Amino acid sequence: MSSEISQLSIKALLSGRDEYVIPMYQRNYAWEEGEITQLIQDVIDYLPKDCDKARNYYIGTLVVYERPDTQTPVFETIDGQQRLTTLSLLTSFLKNTKVVDLAWYSTLSIHFDSREHSRATFAAIFEGKFNDDPAEVLIEKQINTGILNGYRLIQKVLPQKLKEKGVSPQRFADYLFRYVQIMRVKVPADTDLNHYFEIMNNRGEQLEKHEVLKARMMELLQGCEQSQNCLHAVWEACANMERYVQMGFTPDQRGSIFGEEDWGGVELAGFDALRAALHRTQKVATKEGSALTLDQIIAKAPIGAEPKELSDDAPERFNTVINFPNFLLHVLRVDTQADLPLDDKRLLDTFEIHVLKQPDPVAAVKRFTFSLLRCKHLFDQYVIKREFIKGSDGWSLKRFKWNDGGERSQVGRGSYVNTFGEEDGNEGNNRRILMLLSAFHVSTPTLVYKHWLNAALHHLFHAEQVDAQVYLQHMESVAKAFVFDRFLSPEAGLDYFAIIYDNKGVCQTRRESIVSEKLESRLTFGDIENNLVFNFLDYLLWLEHGVSEPVKSYEFTFRSSVEHYFPQHPLDGQAQLDADTLNSFGNLCLISHSKNSRLSNFMPSAKKEFYQNNIIDSVKQHLMMKTEPWDASTIRTHYEQMKDVLLNSLASKHKTEYP
Repeated sequence: MSSEISQLSIKALLSGRDEYVIPMYQRNYAWEEGEITQLIQDVIDYLPKDCDKARNYYIGTLVVYERPDTQTPVFETIDGQQRLTTLSLLTSFLKNTKVVDLAWYSTLSIHFDSREHSRATFAAIFEGKFNDDPAEVLIEKQINTGILNGYRLIQKVLPQKLKEKGVSPQRFADYLFRYVQIMRVKVPADTDLNHYFEIMNNRGEQLEKHEVLKARMMELLQGCEQSQNCLHAVWEACANMERYVQMGFTPDQRGSIFGEEDWGGVELAGFDALRAALHRTQKVATKEGSALTLDQIIAKAPIGAEPKELSDDAPERFNTVINFPNFLLHVLRVDTQADLPLDDKRLLDTFEIHVLKQPDPVAAVKRFTFSLLRCKHLFDQYVIKREFIKGSDGWSLKRFKWNDGGERSQVGRGSYVNTFGEEDGNEGNNRRILMLLSAFHVSTPTLVYKHWLNAALHHLFHAEQVDAQVYLQHMESVAKAFVFDRFLSPEAGLDYFAIIYDNKGVCQTRRESIVSEKLESRLTFGDIENNLVFNFLDYLLWLEHGVSEPVKSYEFTFRSSVEHYFPQHPLDGQAQLDADTLNSFGNLCLISHSKNSRLSNFMPSAKKEFYQNNIIDSVKQHLMMKTEPWDASTIRTHYEQMKDVLLNSLASKHKTEYP
């Protein structure tokens, strides 16, 4: 018996006609800012300019099992519960704003088997009987921190994204509930669910867009086997974003491409030179006189590549900040310097315009192939990664270096060292660049629209030689431009492309032009557009206070909750502050959602007692905890101090001593 598939609008899905139960065997709700932002961004991206030309956007599948012997349809959710939960939270938020009429959303469709804290948290959110935060009407044992955090993230992200794109809540809701579609797949009644899970966990992957793109490019190079093989070799070497690009080639190829001395740079002038170098080494790697076969050209590894088990670069050692399809778009934008979208949903359409349908598409493919190799090499050396080694992990900024003392055909002669090290007097710059890039990254958790990464690649790609100090100063300037020219601008902020390409990353805002009252209004809870405002400030504070612990060893992490250090709703009826003081930047800091959920209503003294026994989430918070008592006066003083730190970054260069 085949599965029953229904195409449902989000309104039909959540209208209360059917019930969806999250069974006990499903994990808890776990979507974070990256996934939630991505879902909201995807819907906004598909909004038509002309309402009459709206088209459906298919948001994915929901696999369910219909429980027998129920009066109304009750579906046990097998796959897709994270998406279902997020859509339910999003709809509840829109209902609670009262800006959108959602009279049809009168019954909650999502339920939880034997999870009272999940049920209670969702019921509080759905009923909306709170002023600002669902935690106001919940006691601690009723809180599911994952669901509460999801709602708080939607509270923050949706208004930001709508404002950024100039979209009204009503227009967003009209499209979301009518044109966003989900495919509900109902498995047969006699399905062995255990067997079904096994099939799902081992199902094959569909052909991805970047693989289709590679095939289109290979097709354009038909008639030149060497060119096809060159494209293939570069593509496969670059496609694994968690492996340094040198490891995608044989030892002999590394010397030809990246230099015999230390494999430290792309030594070739262009595609033709690269093709010739690869052809020479591939002829050596194959039997004398034998030609490359089509199977060899399309194989998953370059000819002569080292066996995976011999590689000294275990794939789990590094974790990348971007995936390959989105990286391809960054390379294309950097190379063409065209204002093209950094969103892999539009990968094929974008390459169609800028490469495949160019007047000389063969030349465009060759140019892009060489640019891809260069950008991946630059990315590996000069952009942070998460490194997992010896049971621990942390941010790293390292390059792959050839070590003398062995034949180049042997494996295991390479090592990873700090990109800027002691030998060139740049050890401090290495740490400082690492901190700045990680501040950017944790502020932009989605894989799309990583404009900081594009700014870094643009600088590196077009620099004659990468200099640590110049690179650092450029990225600090980009950070200031993002913060002051865009996020804190009293008028419409500058476009990212204008900041990076038109203004070359140079911040346009001058300290003397900033009006204190307007800046203060932009630094108020609910009006802070991006977490980079907090993270850039923490970077500046780390520079200023990082000579001693615990600030010296501070590391940026993914924190999505803006905490009121003096709580919005104090426990036990303690005195409240006025709204302006409460929501002032002086009373705010960025922390993890789990800590915010647990301690949000505690007074500063209780929070301090808890936080002092933990790794600090925020340098700003660390400084706040050193001030007692925490009242309206100290909040104002702290605001003025933090404002001056931000503004001083515009007025002068930072000191050159590094933590």
